[in-house]
Amino acid sequence: MTVYLIADVKVTDDAWIPEYATKVHDIVAKHGGKYLSRSGNIETIEGEGLDTTLIALIQFPSREALDAFASDPEYAPFGKARQEGSVSRFHVIDDTDLAGAIPYLPAAG
Repeated sequence: MTVYLIADVKVTDDAWIPEYATKVHDIVAKHGGKYLSRSGNIETIEGEGLDTTLIALIQFPSREALDAFASDPEYAPFGKARQEGSVSRFHVIDDTDLAGAIPYLPAAG
């Protein structure tokens, strides 16, 4: 089942960004993932705005693939640098419809 990693990041020290931005997508791809977006163009259209610098949306073919990426020793130094230079919130969602009413999405089980 497809899953999506939503990374909501507030950068506090941008020293980690150049290397992370150029190398982490290759580690994501190694695990079958692909970036759907990695953007700082964030506009709140309803509710209170986030104190966020960027949001990345990454698609993985399965939760196991996402977990393999997150625990990959090659990713570890990049993750550590990001954690030290930002306030990050990572969320995982799958591709289901909780209400089961959208015909092209699997119903949540």
